[in-house]
Amino acid sequence: LTSSHDVALVNSLNPYRIDGQQTAAWEVMDQLGVAPAVHALPVGNAGNITAYWKGYRAAEAAPTMWGFQAAGAAPIVLGEVVDDPETIATAIRIGNPASWDGAVAARDESHGRIDSVTDEEILDAYRLLARSEGVFCEPASAASVAGVLKYASDLPAGPVVCTLTGHGLKDPDTASADFPDLDPVPARLDDVLALVGL
Repeated sequence: LTSSHDVALVNSLNPYRIDGQQTAAWEVMDQLGVAPAVHALPVGNAGNITAYWKGYRAAEAAPTMWGFQAAGAAPIVLGEVVDDPETIATAIRIGNPASWDGAVAARDESHGRIDSVTDEEILDAYRLLARSEGVFCEPASAASVAGVLKYASDLPAGPVVCTLTGHGLKDPDTASADFPDLDPVPARLDDVLALVGL
């Protein structure tokens, strides 16, 4: 497409994406007034952790970067490509991240971590965000929160940022699987009022 048309492909392989996305680190610091002590992110193609770290370095800030891969798709954690990644967190179901080196640099330079979280831990965090914060994210987004919950005892003092990378409507099947069976109600006021006991 890009070789035959005047179209720019701005995906995980495009270096300008990282350059543009690094500005999000400044947004975090602007909102907090300081750099966070820890910034946790889901890791699939690893562009997010790479970009945020690039932004923090440009701002001469030094949060500890924590990245979390799904256990069934954790090539950086394992140190090898995963040929058939499998996880409920489809957005991070990546077996060979495009920004692998950048993620490792972010981890090492910030004295951070890249670790894995199970699908169960991801779904627990996904439900917690919906229940306690009213945030409807996709499961992959919840990997950052799942990781912080898993390693809460290791958190240093100071602000902790968990980046949620996608809206829940990106993966509506996961949300609908949690709903009980619903009985349709005619679209008449009396029927609705009777159903809710009014």
